[in-house]
Amino acid sequence: MVSAEKRLEKRNFTALLNSFIDYSLRSPSSTNIHPNARWQQNGITVAGGNRQGNGINQLSDPLGLYVDDDQTIYVVDRANHRIVEWKRGATSGQVVAGGNGQGSGDHQLNNPRDVIIDKERDSLIICDTSNRRV
Repeated sequence: MVSAEKRLEKRNFTALLNSFIDYSLRSPSSTNIHPNARWQQNGITVAGGNRQGNGINQLSDPLGLYVDDDQTIYVVDRANHRIVEWKRGATSGQVVAGGNGQGSGDHQLNNPRDVIIDKERDSLIICDTSNRRV
């Protein structure tokens, strides 16, 4: 027989899990695409596109991205261990996190994988994979 305490623990865990699932489904990064939306047949480059490299107009193994409300794009530039912000129409980006070589310091990243923006707290939330930290 399952004790009342165990049932309560399971119920609390289930509620917590459901709140995470509900949050991810309603995440601010979710985009509603109209069912009758039409797409251009030819794409355009909005970040990088100047060969692989570590210049401010280059990317090396871009992995994740986040597009905010004003269409600023935040690119996870994995092999350069940085997050680069690209304003709409810009020809080069601005490093907003990392970019100080691969490492574990507070000012460094090590193979970042993804990024989101918390506008309420004016914060980047970065999955810094090889440092095993967020």
